[in-house]
Amino acid sequence: MKKDLKNYLTKVSGLKGLASIGFADTIGSGATAIFWFFIASQLSSSSYGEIHYYLGIAGIAQIISLIGNSNVLTVYAAKNVKIISTLFLISLIAGFISSLVVIILLARIDAALLIFGYIIMDLSTGVLLGRKLFKKYTIFILLQKILTLVIGIGFYFSFGEQSIIFALVLSYLPYIIIVGKELKKDKIIFSQLKERKDFIINNYFTNLSGSFAGQIDKIIIAPLLGFELLGNYALALQFYVVLMIFSGIVFKYILTQDSSGIKNKNLKKGVLLISILIAILSSIFLPMVIPHLFPQYIETIDAIQIISFSVIPGTITMIYTSKFLALEKSKYVLISKIFSIVIMVTGFMTLGPIFGIMGLSITLVIATSVDALYLLLVNKFGEINNE
Repeated sequence: MKKDLKNYLTKVSGLKGLASIGFADTIGSGATAIFWFFIASQLSSSSYGEIHYYLGIAGIAQIISLIGNSNVLTVYAAKNVKIISTLFLISLIAGFISSLVVIILLARIDAALLIFGYIIMDLSTGVLLGRKLFKKYTIFILLQKILTLVIGIGFYFSFGEQSIIFALVLSYLPYIIIVGKELKKDKIIFSQLKERKDFIINNYFTNLSGSFAGQIDKIIIAPLLGFELLGNYALALQFYVVLMIFSGIVFKYILTQDSSGIKNKNLKKGVLLISILIAILSSIFLPMVIPHLFPQYIETIDAIQIISFSVIPGTITMIYTSKFLALEKSKYVLISKIFSIVIMVTGFMTLGPIFGIMGLSITLVIATSVDALYLLLVNKFGEINNE
């Protein structure tokens, strides 16, 4: 009887956690999407592409700096490993160095500051999820996303498009509270890194590869094909981000559950079925909406029809990434990301100049599919299947 009651309470608590993450990410991502769709409607595709070029640079610098990324922190926080403050400090020092490099090479203080914004958000959300502080996670996510919408639009009308990145920087300031508390919580003990270096290093390069796969498109497209094409592609990717909201919510939840030894097979099957439905419906209906809302981004129509189908392999990748990270078998995720980034870089540099945005979209679908296929095969035939 007691065991049944405990199982029931665990399920109820888990559903509340999932609901909190879902509410925060849905409303938050919705606010962010409204902001970026509004900015896209106000700017030319070239100006929109230029902004995303610098966002891409800040994003890559962030991942290079994150020795302890959100996935590592989620796993260790869930397991109550006293290594959080040490990872925080190292990541912040690396972020400072990356910011200096960006200032020296690009003379963009806003992009340099944004690196810190990205870092403190990533560190904070990883710990909050790992400790299952879902209400606090909800508060901070919603606050940051609402600030993005309010300050971003306010700065745009007050100071012009040059102020947009500065507005984004200000939206991340609330996370300083969490970072400050975590740095004081435990002693900085670098010897702890040695004990867990394999998992940390593998996951670092996994995240680095994933970031390059997600950001390298902006870095390649701008100098190779111009800001205008990048602007159209960036808008298509913004729609893709919206389509992946549900899968992303479930990933954050199941990573904490998998790390705690709790399996959610039915939930994983359900999210995969929903992702298939999302892909089909979006490929049909989004091309009807884009000409009315974004008449200057006509090239995005064909791109979004293709990119929509990346939702399916993207969801599969998230499901198996959660499983492998929870088992601290991040090397498999790293290998899959390496395959993905090789395909992305090769495709963008070959198919991009030939087929334009269609070539970029096809490359994204192929890269995400190979990523998912590799993890599927490892799970079925590799040693991971027996754990």
